[in-house]
Formats: sequence, structure tokens, C-alpha cells
Amino acid sequence: MILRRETGVIEHQTFQDITKHLRAGDLLVMNNTRVLPARLIGKKETGGRIEMLVIPSWNGTKGEWKALIKGAGKVKRGARIRFEPEFHGEIGDVKDGKGRVTFSYPGEVRELLDKIGHIPLPPYIKRGDEPLDRERYQTVFAEKDGSIAAPTAGLHFTRTLLQTLKDNGVRTTLITLHIGTGTFTPVKAPDIEGHAMEAEWVEISEETAREIKATKARGGRVVSVGTTTTRALESFSDGDGAVKSGKGMSSLFIYPPYRFRVIDGLVTNFHLPKSTLIMLVSAFAGKDVLMRAYQEAVLRKYRFYSYGDAMFIL
Repeated sequence: MILRRETGVIEHQTFQDITKHLRAGDLLVMNNTRVLPARLIGKKETGGRIEMLVIPSWNGTKGEWKALIKGAGKVKRGARIRFEPEFHGEIGDVKDGKGRVTFSYPGEVRELLDKIGHIPLPPYIKRGDEPLDRERYQTVFAEKDGSIAAPTAGLHFTRTLLQTLKDNGVRTTLITLHIGTGTFTPVKAPDIEGHAMEAEWVEISEETAREIKATKARGGRVVSVGTTTTRALESFSDGDGAVKSGKGMSSLFIYPPYRFRVIDGLVTNFHLPKSTLIMLVSAFAGKDVLMRAYQEAVLRKYRFYSYGDAMFIL
């Protein structure tokens, strides 16, 4: 779907046709994060099964990590969860389904995840993960481990399509935002400003900052692939459209009204109600126009969420 902000015009096209609206001199910015096999399944000392989603840590990779624990209400502090005969995890404080886990694994926890972890497929996919999902639930440009979910707008791009865009003079560059719980925690606060966004790790290289500056100088458009890319760029903006290079945590929550400083276009999937994702898209497209687009998508039986269809907002 093409959605034109200024006119409110909605057009229905294939994704390949959508990308034909990109022109020579435009810059596509994509999130190169890679999904970790962060879902662990273990057994309590009583023999009961327990499942947890380990949240990547950026304050060291050994010892204590945060986790979302399924059935956390039945798990007490100090409980030992056995994952393999040779190592276990000990549960620390648990609140609202989130807890801290200290692993006995002698190496880095990411090595443990690679050995016994499962890819955290979205919960509406009603099957267990398969070995192929370690590659299939990744973008073709994924290269830096650290997310608990894929930056789904990027899943639409194939290597062939990216080469075609390159041949047509469209440039590409990469940022990193490691997707954690902040992206997916629904807004429950009665006042939108009361929602606290969980911080996530962002990296923007000097090369990407230069590419964005050069694109704007020559009159090209900066097109963000996904809401996570958008938050990363806007978090590192200097306020005048330039992007600073660097690394750090970002808890930027974008909702209407918001003045976008960097991006001129957005490729994104169709998102859940009450999510921070749909609020960001609403801020960019305008709420009324976006709601009409969603009505059209429902009528035409678009597929929503991670493996769903996309819109290109111009």
C-alpha cells in the first residue's frame, strides 16, 4: 500500500511496485540487528516446565540477565531452573512477568543461547520454532546479534530487490537498534505521556551519519525501513535533520504530535492497536489518514503483523 501524507491518497500495489516510488538519490536506512535464539525452555526443581525469553544485556554478557518468564506468578525468588545437566539459572526478583536470572553457564550467555535457545517467533504463530527459523526470521541484511524480534519491515527486502534499487541509483545504509521489550510493550497508561518506554541499544556509524547528511544536501529523501530505524535516527538527531554517530540506550517514545527531524518516508508493516508502533506511524502519517488506510487494509484482507503486508508512507 502507498499512503501519501499530504493528499491522503491511498494506492494498492505490490511491494515491488511500491519500491518503484524510490528514485535515484534517495537513501534507504535499514536496521541490521539480528534476532537471538533467546527463548529458553527448562524445568523447575519440581519437574514442571518453564519458559523464558532472555532480554539481551548491554551492561556485560555474563551473570545476571533480565527475562520475561511465562507463568512467573508461580515462580519464587531463588528457584533453580535446569536447562541442561551441566547448567541452570537461578531466579531473582520477579514482578509483572519480568524477572532476573543468574546463569551458571561459565561462558557468555549468548553462547548458551546459541547452543540451546529457540528463536522467539511471534506468539500468534501457532507452532514451535524450526531450525530454518534461525535464518528465515531474519532480514537479509541482519549482521549484529541482539534482538528478541525481527525488524519486520526489513523482511520484505530480498537481495535481488536491493540490487535492483542500487542499479536504479537508490543508496542504502545501516543502523542498529536491538529490539527489546520497549518496542512491544503496549500502552496501558490512561495518559499517553505516562507510558515509560523501555530503553533499547542503538548504534549509528559515522558512515551512516555522513550518508544522511549527503543525501539531504543533494535533495534526496531519507526513507526509513521500519519504526525501529525511525526511533534510532530520531534519537540521534541534532534537531535540524542531521544525525550524530554514536552508541547508547534510547527510550524515545514517538506519538502525535511529533516533529520528525530526519525521515522523509517510511516503510512499515500494519501494527497492533495500543502499540507504540502504531502511535509512531500515526505521528508520521496523520491519525485520520492512517485509520482510513487500516480500514482499507481490513476490507482487502491484508495480512497484519510480523509476516504481514507493508505500507510505504510518502
